[in-house]
Amino acid sequence: MTVDATPDAGTNTDAEHNAHGYITRKDDYLKRLRRIEGQARGLQRMVDDEEYCIDILTQLSAMTKALQAVGLGLLEEHMNHCVVHAAQESDEAGRAKVDEAMAAIARLVKS
Repeated sequence: MTVDATPDAGTNTDAEHNAHGYITRKDDYLKRLRRIEGQARGLQRMVDDEEYCIDILTQLSAMTKALQAVGLGLLEEHMNHCVVHAAQESDEAGRAKVDEAMAAIARLVKS
């Protein structure tokens, strides 16, 4: 009996290739998101305590910038990992990932 050692066409034995691009910085992203979650709770307290509106807007701006930084980091990881790997697979796969990234960029810019 012979065993075919060739992996299925749809599988990839390189675990890192299958992982999301951000996986190496997952803990960093989670830490940053928890910090943002704390900022959101702080904003709720500020409104509940009826603090000065400009102070609330200042904190809201800081939270927005923190979210944007996470988004840009994830986008960079996506471009450097997912898009690059798709482009190496085929032109069609690469174009699809670029289109997907462009749509994500458009959503980030609008927010």
